[in-house]
Amino acid sequence: MSEAGSSSSMASDLKRRVPSAIAMIALALGATWYGGIPFLFFWTIAALAVWYEWATIVGAEPRTNVVASGAVVIVAAAIFLGMGMTGAAAATMFLGALGCGFLANGNERTQMWTGAGMLYAALVFIPVVLLRADVKFGFFAVIWLYAVVWLTDIGGYFFGRFIGGKKLAPVLSPKKTWSGAIGGTFFGVLGGAMVATLADARFAFMSIVIALLVSVFSQAGDIFESFVKRKFGKKDASGILPGHGGVMDRIDGFLAAATLALLIGLIHRGASAPAMGLLQW
Repeated sequence: MSEAGSSSSMASDLKRRVPSAIAMIALALGATWYGGIPFLFFWTIAALAVWYEWATIVGAEPRTNVVASGAVVIVAAAIFLGMGMTGAAAATMFLGALGCGFLANGNERTQMWTGAGMLYAALVFIPVVLLRADVKFGFFAVIWLYAVVWLTDIGGYFFGRFIGGKKLAPVLSPKKTWSGAIGGTFFGVLGGAMVATLADARFAFMSIVIALLVSVFSQAGDIFESFVKRKFGKKDASGILPGHGGVMDRIDGFLAAATLALLIGLIHRGASAPAMGLLQW
């Protein structure tokens, strides 16, 4: 493709992506600012959308029964989570995975992938809600996640488009390049280090290390979702978001990043202050 053609294609792509991206960012930031029930509601809706898209991709049948059953499980888990009953929320999602897998018709492969979708949906809302619940650092921890994941995505998009080059994982995700991965990681680390410094009012080398790990993990989550779609012959998870595909296509990296961030926070500071454990070193 000529340089002019490439520029025209990028302009057209951005024209479709930017409006919906702005709307999503505004909703995410607003929910994060309020915290509490609005934040839980926002991410529960995201989990429900991801569950629906996953069940559609893997061909879970009977579709209506499987999707509805999974939706009930997600809402129940969200209620437990809102009541501070994290163990009950996690157990509900695990049992829901077994139940939805059993409910799905077809071979063991379909049942396994259907059940896996419930576990995937659990990662959409449980880790980020637990991080936000940290009274002192919860808001900053989620903003930190947004900074790392969003800047990784933005940096990867522009570096990949302008520089191109060798493919990162051509079998799993043919559009991703090493230049995009490196550029995305650089910007993700920069954004994460800046937010962590502002939150803690000092600079810590570990902020760079953790942002690096989470940025890479975010990209791994993106590649995993691409793998699932290619395995089942799908290009996008759905067409619900203009220019972006489905909800899965937008938060695949985020849920992976949030899961790792929560694990780091738990290991460092324990269940009482995971967001502080993530940011304060």
